[in-house]
Order: sequence, then structure tokens, then C-alpha cells
Amino acid sequence: MNRIKLCSGGFAASLMVLATASAVAQGAGEWTMAGRTYDLQRYSPLTQISRANVKNLKAAWSFSTGVLSGHEGNPLVIGTVMYVHSAFPNVVFALDLTKPGAPMIWRHQPAQPPEAKAIACCDLVNRGLAYHAGTNRLFIELLQGDLLALDAKSGKQVWRVPNADYKTGSTMTNAPIVIKDIVIAGISGGEFGVRGRVTAYDVNTGKEVWRAYSTGPDADVKIVGDANPNYPSHRGKDLGVSTWQGDEWQRGGGTTWGWYSYDPQLNLFYYGSGNPGSWNPDQRPGDNKWSMTIFARNPDNGEAKWAYQMTPHDEWDYDGVNEMVLFDATIGGKPVKALAHFDRNGFGYVLDRTNGKVLVAQPYAHAAPNWASKIDLTTGVPVRNPQYGTTSKKNTEGICPAAIGFKDQQPSAYSPTTKLFYVPTNNICMDYEGVDVKYSAGQWYVGAIVRMYPGPDQIRGAFVAWDPTTGAKKWEIKENLAAYGGALATAGGIVFYGTMEGWLKAVDATTGTELWKFKTPSGIIGNPMTYLGPDGKQYVAVLSGVGGWAGAGVALGISPEDPTAALGAIGAFGDYTNISNAGGTLMVFALP
Repeated sequence: MNRIKLCSGGFAASLMVLATASAVAQGAGEWTMAGRTYDLQRYSPLTQISRANVKNLKAAWSFSTGVLSGHEGNPLVIGTVMYVHSAFPNVVFALDLTKPGAPMIWRHQPAQPPEAKAIACCDLVNRGLAYHAGTNRLFIELLQGDLLALDAKSGKQVWRVPNADYKTGSTMTNAPIVIKDIVIAGISGGEFGVRGRVTAYDVNTGKEVWRAYSTGPDADVKIVGDANPNYPSHRGKDLGVSTWQGDEWQRGGGTTWGWYSYDPQLNLFYYGSGNPGSWNPDQRPGDNKWSMTIFARNPDNGEAKWAYQMTPHDEWDYDGVNEMVLFDATIGGKPVKALAHFDRNGFGYVLDRTNGKVLVAQPYAHAAPNWASKIDLTTGVPVRNPQYGTTSKKNTEGICPAAIGFKDQQPSAYSPTTKLFYVPTNNICMDYEGVDVKYSAGQWYVGAIVRMYPGPDQIRGAFVAWDPTTGAKKWEIKENLAAYGGALATAGGIVFYGTMEGWLKAVDATTGTELWKFKTPSGIIGNPMTYLGPDGKQYVAVLSGVGGWAGAGVALGISPEDPTAALGAIGAFGDYTNISNAGGTLMVFALP
């Protein structure tokens, strides 16, 4: 397959290091994995589109997936081919970028039972594809629970193996990651009492290589010794059992439906685990480890190098699955191999990614969280405000953020030029009442009634620039609705992001000044990306198709009358169901 040439010797040198550690190497104009590079910075070195000329961007072509559910994630560009995925039924398309309008080369629609749709928590989304250069194979996680390998040239199935079982409540929605010659997949289903895990498969055969759970004994979680010697609450044996009541850990959630990153020099991959089950905290006393946890694992055998739990004994559904972005920084006068994570709980974390020690933990969104006053850097534990704890004994009102978080899965971007993070956020608060619930395989295991609504100042979102060395917000752009699409930073000094109203916006990376915007056919919950076409021009692409948790009312046709519907999302976005169209359209832009 032809490769687009690298734009600079320095960038080529860095990619040579990457290529020695993995089966994926790419040109500067390609986009071969979920966040473009293993660090998940979502940063492109392309500069043709700049602050000066971005105002001239025009729609170049579009492509309909034919699917009306929410479209998260982004396409891949490998050589002269673009690969696009859809929501359920998880159709994969190959488009020929050498021809006008990028006609389709092939289309693969995997067979899946329609019954799987009823098990999906929050719309029928899929967050994207992974690619292995050595075998020229694509990988996609299917909603029903299978991991599928396709030949990238022909679109034909190479192998398909079961990883989850929708009949027991576990599904698959996240983008897998390819590291060396394995592909790592996660599972969804925290609202069905499943037990979270990540599993590695051989890219050639689909054979399972290892599996690591989020809860249970150390042998299952693949923890050797103390999970994190920096903190007393993280030291001890089999905390994944002893911090639960009875056998609740066996249905304790901690699912792994977010984004995965990888450091080839440290040979560690990073991801977060989700909420514990059920949402009623009275039913599961204890810290509930290792839900709500950042893991660093050796991809060769799955062994945990370290783990850090952000929200022990979660009482609010603050899933910890949001992206782990890897970057190098100077913090406190010392160089650090850092990891940044913008958690649903409202705090932005910066950790030393070599050992799991928290260096910075500060609010990042329009409003500050009120469930905790701060994260104690000595203990690593949040300092909670008892007023906003939840229980089945009463309805706790005015909790900020809501269960959807001050940021959900929509990924941030980092610019090594400005040294700032760009964070799409929600500004939503909630009332929350626990409810006793009994476990039954394949049935909802939520255990809470939630009503969400706009947060402070009655806006529902903001796009934020955040300094990871201090935890200070540099600027923000207020949005009427949640900024529920991902971010993209470029060397042209621009940051792109999408809104639920359907605007794709370009802003100045330094000041936040709006430079350009375009109204797409539906709300944006996808992630903008950029690439060089075979014609040598830089393009920007984004999936338009509202859905996900925030847009479930539109995607699933839910009536706005009940504010607790869609696990509370209708209370915050019920009016949106009357003003937006569903849709699945890829929009592509270029300069004239």
C-alpha cells in the first residue's frame, strides 16, 4: 500500500521508534488509529490549513453511512484509502481517496442479532476501528460482543471471535487498540451487572493471549504486589475482593468502553474502568476496587504496572473510562512522563505515567464539582462533601456534575506547541436517588432514579483550554448544548471541535477566538480528524450523527415528557429531541 511521505526528518525519526515497538507506523498525513498516534494527543503536524486561511474551508464531499443512530469516533486514512465505520449494525466502508467524491471500494456489514440493540445502555454507538499494518487488517468491536478482523484490501472477514455476550448484558462499543501483534478489546455493560475486563487477541489467528479483569482477586486483575505503593488505600492483597461486600465484585461493573493509549518506550498501555454496579451505593459498601480506576498494563502479558482509583465507592456513576493522554511536561520544576485524564467526576488529573502518582488534580469545566472539594494529593483520595452523597434513603439534589459527567467519552486534544489541552465539556447537574435492585443476567441492574438538568449559568456545555502543569483554565467557549464531540489540534494553530447542535468549529489554539464554523446535517458526537489526500491537499473530516447518552432522545426516539428517561438525559436535553435530525453522514472539508 502506498504511503504518504513524512513531512520532516524529526517526525520521521520519532516514527521509527514507534515502528520498532508496534505494527503501526504512519505518515504525517495519515490517521491510522483512534487518536492518530498512540499517545491519544489527537494532534496533527499538518499546516496547510492555518489560522489565516481556515475561514475559507468549504465542504468538499460527504458520505452517508445509511445508519441513523449516534456516530462516535472517526474514520482512518491509510495510504490512499479512508475507512469509515457506523453505529449498529457496525458497517465498515473503504473509500477511494484517489477519485472525486471518494467512491466506495467495498462495504462489509456483519450479521448481528437485532436483539442485541436492547442491551445497549446509551445508544448503539461504536467508537472506531483499529489497524495492523503487518497483516493489513482492520478490527472492529461488534455490539453483540464479537471482535471482527477484516482484510483491509478486500473487506472480507478473516476471523471473528466472541469477547462479550449480549445475552448476559455485555456488549462492545469502544475502539480496540493494536500493539505489536495483538489487538486489545474491552466490554460495555456496567448497567447490567457485568464484570469489566480487557482481553488481548493474536492479530493473525484471533486466539486469546490474556485477559485482565477490573474486579476480583489479584490473580484475575493481574496485580502483582501493591497496586500503587504511593497510596495506603491502594496497598494490600486482593483489594478487588475485600473492598466489596460478599460476592458483589462478580457483577461489579468496572467496564472498559473508553479509549486506550500506549507508550512504546515504557511498553505500557493505559485505560480506565467504569462505574461499579449497581448505581445504588447502599448495596455495595467499600471502595469497590478496581472500578473507576486508571490502569497501566504490560501489553505482552496484561500484568498491571500500577493502578489508581479516582472515585472510591462511586455514588454518582462517574465512569473512569475517558481517555488517558500521554505527554511530556515540566511540573514542579521537574521533567515528567505524564498522563492526563479528564474524569467524569469533574477533576482533571495529571499523573506520572511511570508509577501512577498524582501530580495535579483540579477542576477543568465551566463549573467546579461540588461532590468533593478537592483531591488530596497525599492520600490520592477525594475530600467528599457529605451533602452530595447519594443513598436509597433520600433523593439527593443539586449534585454537580451529573452522571453524564462534566466530560463524557468525547476525547480531548493536546498541542505540544501551545502545551495546552483542549477539552469538550458538559455543564450538567442532577438529582439522584438510589433504588434497591436485584441482579438477573441480561437485565438492567441500575438501581437509581436520576434527573439531569443544565448546570450553573444555564448553559449545557463549554469548550475549554486547560494548562496541565498548573490545572488552570486558560479560556473557554460557552455552548448552549453540550460540546459532545471530540477535539482536534493541529500545527496550523487551530483546534476543531463539534457541538450537539451540529456545528463543526475552528478556533485559535492560543486565544479561543472562533475562526470558522459549518452546520452539519445532524448533531456532532464524532471526533474531527485531518489528513493529506493523494492530491497533496489537507482535508478535515467529521462524522455527523447525533446520539450517545446526551443525544439518546433523538437517536432512540424517546419522548421528552419524562425527565428521568434515558437514565436522566431527557431532563437535560429533552428540548433537543424537537430540534435535531438523526443522521449518519461523514462530512469532509478542504480549502478551495
